[in-house]
Amino acid sequence: MAKKEIKKGQHKEEHDHDLLENPEAIADSLGKGEAFLKKNSRIVGGILIAGILVIAGILYFQFNTANKDKQAQADMFQAVYYYEQDSLDYALNGDGVNDGFLQILDEYNGTNSANLAHFYTGSIYLTQGEFQKAVDHLGDFSADDFFVQAKAYSLLGDAHMELGQTSEAISAYEKAANYKVNKFFTPMYLNKLAVAYESAGQLDKAISTYGKIEKNYPESYEFTLARKHKACLEGLASK
Repeated sequence: MAKKEIKKGQHKEEHDHDLLENPEAIADSLGKGEAFLKKNSRIVGGILIAGILVIAGILYFQFNTANKDKQAQADMFQAVYYYEQDSLDYALNGDGVNDGFLQILDEYNGTNSANLAHFYTGSIYLTQGEFQKAVDHLGDFSADDFFVQAKAYSLLGDAHMELGQTSEAISAYEKAANYKVNKFFTPMYLNKLAVAYESAGQLDKAISTYGKIEKNYPESYEFTLARKHKACLEGLASK
């Protein structure tokens, strides 16, 4: 059996050796390839053209999106200014000359600016008491920024709480509290989460969450409140 395998291997090596050193063998091999290309030129050409079109389409989409996003940023500048000045109606709907966030979402859908407009729009609707609209827009927002994304989760939780959707609020607050944990904002999100747990009657989880603030964030504003509420809940749980 071993001899057969050796002979088979030797035969292959000899064949490869012929291809490397025999010009006629190389020419024959190239001729076969050329014949295949001639016979299937339409198929091969179609594949090449399709590949070129796909690449061109991707490059055009990226270029077009980048240009749209650049224009959207310029158009959104005034809306952000109105937002920062608490002129929320102008920020949302525009002032008759400059676009508001709703126009940005409509005209520049799919751009980074439109994504950010979802955050602003959702927070405005939350302030105005349009809680379901706030949920819709905040739920459509996503970002890598540790501050803005966690803030969006927190606001989403607030909107769900206002709608009486406690389980959804808990889920949103959990995301906020666990997203890129830091000493500046995490205690606030944990406090909201604990309140939501308490509202849902999940006292053990509320106590545990207040305990995290007490243990891990002793210098935070929420520390004193967390100790107070934790002690109160522990008293209720022991009865």
